[in-house]
Amino acid sequence: MVLVLFGCREKAEYYVIATELGDIEVQLFPKQAPNTVANFLAYVESGAYEGSTFFRVCTPENEADREVKIEVIQGGNVAEEQLLPAIQLETTEMTGLSHRDGTLSMARATPHSAQSSFFICIGDQPELDFAGKRNPDGQGFAAFGQVTAGMPVVRTIQGLENVGQYLIDSVRIHRIVRK
Repeated sequence: MVLVLFGCREKAEYYVIATELGDIEVQLFPKQAPNTVANFLAYVESGAYEGSTFFRVCTPENEADREVKIEVIQGGNVAEEQLLPAIQLETTEMTGLSHRDGTLSMARATPHSAQSSFFICIGDQPELDFAGKRNPDGQGFAAFGQVTAGMPVVRTIQGLENVGQYLIDSVRIHRIVRK
């Protein structure tokens, strides 16, 4: 089942992701990616992200053996009972957004499978856009926001010790609130 959400509130564009290592401020783009922003905000408003973590990092070192390398941090792992149905993929071709330094995007396995997990790009990541080669299906990922302050926190998280891309000590997300 794929959830299609509409009617995202345009007033709710700026949010703070409060982590144990500091704050990451983001701007969301509801006009370009309405369903993706609505999905993210549904998790925010339900409190599902409180106590979730940034748990995965892609770095030049742990991506060395991959053909298509990326640099991101991934968070938003919520309890299974808090998961909402997967949403329709809003590709970068549809939204006009792209995966640049600080882009906030939804993680997914297959098209139309994104739920709660999201990632933040470190550096420009064009292979995550529509027609990019990171995902074999070529659909890319759903960019829906941009870091406006706090990239040093993002880079600190990316630099933490990891095994197989998973942080040894995940970074707790205390809450995500409107700015």
